[in-house]
Amino acid sequence: MEENVPAGRCVVAVDGPSGSGKSTVSRRLAVSLGARYLDTGAMYRAITWAVLRSGVDLTDAQAVAKVAGEVDLHVGTDPTGYGVTADGIGVEEEIRGPEVTAAVSAVAAVPAVRALLVARQRDMIAKAGRIVVEGRDIGSVVAPDADLKVYLTASAAARAARRSAENASDVAATAADLARRDQLDSTRKADPLAQASDAVVLDTTELGIDEVVARLTELLTDRGVA
Repeated sequence: MEENVPAGRCVVAVDGPSGSGKSTVSRRLAVSLGARYLDTGAMYRAITWAVLRSGVDLTDAQAVAKVAGEVDLHVGTDPTGYGVTADGIGVEEEIRGPEVTAAVSAVAAVPAVRALLVARQRDMIAKAGRIVVEGRDIGSVVAPDADLKVYLTASAAARAARRSAENASDVAATAADLARRDQLDSTRKADPLAQASDAVVLDTTELGIDEVVARLTELLTDRGVA
């Protein structure tokens, strides 16, 4: 997959809050398009893992930025089995753990970290040419010229239920954590969670994954880039 991506530019930007279905939808759409897939959230999580491992104070923006600039980060783009490594260590499971989840919004709010990763993401998009990218500021900041910008959303209850099912966690506690992250991500000064003005908004509360992918495929077909 990494070496055999079909020709023909097609950049899809998928934004939205946690639990809206971004990851599953984006991976499945990438497979159907024969495209690469980039989980930008995994990049911020991997940097957060490295910051926590270093022991620096999360409130020390300069120290956090220094760690981010020094870590050897690799995020695969194969939607059927991408990997994440930091300094040569496979961290795909670790970055989904509660410690990283609790700290990632703080690390992602550091302007220097965002500048570093946005530049890296743009480079990966340019080299891929045909790619589905998911995150919180893809359509508004990272890829404002994407062929399709989508903002996925869902009710707070649906998002909490989905995430707690994934993590086998308490629904109420999950709902509180999602609300905390939404607040932090949408109010940070640097590249906040935002819906691009020309994004297609899709509420996934009552939709299955296949239905969402089918709708996005229709939109891409209509634009002649599927």
